[in-house]
Amino acid sequence: MNVRERLMKIGSATVSDALGKCGAMDHTMRPWSANARMAGPAFTVQVHTADILMVSKAAAECPAGHVLVIDGHGEMNTALWGGLMTMAVLRKGLAGVVVNGAIRDLDEIRVSKLPVFARAVVPNAGGAQYAGKLQVPVACCGAVVCPGDWLVGDDDGVVVIPAAGLDACVEKAVRIVAAEKQIAKAIRAGVEVATTLRVEEVLERKAKEVFVPQLMVEKK
Repeated sequence: MNVRERLMKIGSATVSDALGKCGAMDHTMRPWSANARMAGPAFTVQVHTADILMVSKAAAECPAGHVLVIDGHGEMNTALWGGLMTMAVLRKGLAGVVVNGAIRDLDEIRVSKLPVFARAVVPNAGGAQYAGKLQVPVACCGAVVCPGDWLVGDDDGVVVIPAAGLDACVEKAVRIVAAEKQIAKAIRAGVEVATTLRVEEVLERKAKEVFVPQLMVEKK
């Protein structure tokens, strides 16, 4: 099983846990297509607000297996992506599309096997006059995405894994999955969730702690 397959099986929630409950784009980034399962390295494009000139160029240069990340600066009243582009990049073998902005042609996108994530749906199309930038760091729904970072998406949303931390994240996520399987086994056997998580131990320890923020000293 390769990295992409492992991440898709693990899912965005567990990946976020492995990253220390970080890395997720905010709740406005939603899946719109029939297939929300996505994992792959990012190919980024930053466009001029409400302008689609660079989108088709980015789609043409984005390699198969990559996730095309379109930074439209969060503009949600102009669509930067639609049905024809979805068809085109699905044929190319892209892993998915993430739009920091809006899409249209939802009737076509919602039946597509290409994972398409965006913040909104609107009929208005963008213009095509201004140059943008390819393969630059972009801001996307509260997360920074650099070229080569890995994105994991599903019905819960999208999480960004920094490229340098990919292997460590996957290894930790695998351990989390194993631990959760043990917890699930205990629950099926009738054990309370609070017991499996040792909640009483934590509460007892917390009750004995004296919390004075002014006296907190970072441990070496």
